[in-house]
Amino acid sequence: MPPATPGIDKTRSSRIVLVLGRPIFTGRARIALRCLMCALAVMLVAGGCARRTAARLPARIGSTETGMASWYGVPYHGRPTASGEIFDMEQVTAAHRTLPFQTWVEITNLSNGKQVNVRIIDRGPFVHGRIIDLSMAAARQIDMVREGTARVRLKVIEPPITAAPAIPPPVNALGTPQTDAGYAVQAGAFSDPSRAEAFRATLPYADARVEEPHGNPVLWRVLIGHGLTAEAANVLAGEVRKRAGAAMVVKEHPPE
Repeated sequence: MPPATPGIDKTRSSRIVLVLGRPIFTGRARIALRCLMCALAVMLVAGGCARRTAARLPARIGSTETGMASWYGVPYHGRPTASGEIFDMEQVTAAHRTLPFQTWVEITNLSNGKQVNVRIIDRGPFVHGRIIDLSMAAARQIDMVREGTARVRLKVIEPPITAAPAIPPPVNALGTPQTDAGYAVQAGAFSDPSRAEAFRATLPYADARVEEPHGNPVLWRVLIGHGLTAEAANVLAGEVRKRAGAAMVVKEHPPE
């Protein structure tokens, strides 16, 4: 048998030819390669869909997770979160990678035993090794603002469902509405009306409503109470904070 020509070799199966050290796939080999690439693409797409749908699965009450927590405030204060709700660093809320929005979680700082209950409204943290991002107000309650991070235990809990006592419309001694009335309590503000309505449905208040946006930026506000005095609105806001995690007294827009 004559010696092989340098740089050129051919397999006995005649399916792969080496020319100058580079493989050339022909016939059935090329078809098999294409099938393999298509299969890999399908697997990657399926894996991506699985990760996206995982965040929409219901959270199991009582489930726990342990790891590092961090907190965030400025410059995110006043900006829309992943849920569409406007982030307020002075409210007890948090960001989690997979827990559904509006899930309530009990956070325990394992270094001092302090606890705070937070509502999930955002996605994150996106730093390796951390499991939750707390608002500054929540971090303050478990004494981790100065350190920046803390080892915590998360426990999914039932959302608060006890309604606050009804506050009658304010009147003066003559039985007519007081002149300082016209306040309500804002429990949330959303850039997406569907998310605002979904949040409203979770609130245990018969008069909770979604207000049409006024001005700029365009936000749908979730309001509770109607025609309250400033004093009565502040009382109601304190109750709403205990149950919804966020509340502020606002002046109602006059009817158009």
